Amino acid sequence: MSKYELLPQQLLYEGTVQSENFFEPFPLEEKWITLTHDPHYWHRLYTQSLTEQEIRKTGFPLTDHLVNREIIIAQGTLQCARYALQHGIAMNIAGGTHHAFTNRGEGFCLLNDIAIASNYLLHEKLVSNILIVDLDVHQGNGTAEIFKHDNRVFTFSMHGANNYPLRKESSDLDIGLPDYTNDEFYLSTLEVNLKNLIHQRQPEFIFYQSGVDILATDKLGRLSISRDGCKRRDKMVLECARQNNIPIVASMGGGYSPDIRDIIEAHANTFRVAQTIFF
Repeated sequence: MSKYELLPQQLLYEGTVQSENFFEPFPLEEKWITLTHDPHYWHRLYTQSLTEQEIRKTGFPLTDHLVNREIIIAQGTLQCARYALQHGIAMNIAGGTHHAFTNRGEGFCLLNDIAIASNYLLHEKLVSNILIVDLDVHQGNGTAEIFKHDNRVFTFSMHGANNYPLRKESSDLDIGLPDYTNDEFYLSTLEVNLKNLIHQRQPEFIFYQSGVDILATDKLGRLSISRDGCKRRDKMVLECARQNNIPIVASMGGGYSPDIRDIIEAHANTFRVAQTIFF
């Protein structure tokens, strides 16, 4: 999508960030992929040997470019995790590929960047208690499956109850929202649950999937969240991390409004809010 090119251009143009704030990920090492994903699945993905049915579920024609893109995105989130430990926050212009399971891809996701980065932090003993806050309009079903037996990672997904995927997985906490949910209900529900989770779990690290497909303008979203409501959501999550001294990584997630300006503004707000809170 063009948003991945337009978003950094907008942030640079308006001065929210400078060119030196960006980094370009190098290819992810295979050992970090197979720490999360089934090696057989990874081999078949890399060699483009998936079945037609498996490819159809991803929503993409399978190409070298697509696989390499997913590798770079996952490496970007992994590097963001290291930067967040140093600076409090780091953000991936892309990422949030939460429909990728241990052994398959779905919903435009082939490798689960947040899961890969989480397992990297745990394996390297950099943290031992992670909270994943997934606020994309679609349930983070792949992430839920990957960590269903790992109590070091708590998966929280607040999403449209009647939206994709039809068959939901079980996150540690799922909140399915009714169609046309408005700002007030959305934000009050998030505030109560997020504060409770921080208090109860005492996480050492947060991964935030900040999809903007919750917007009322989104053609796939089915919720009624305003652009200001989406910005207030970001502010709530990032302030919670800052106030509790919890490093946080944000991955952009989905956004499918017909007018690209709605998507860019909503994503740019995530970066603007982060700049205000952390710097």
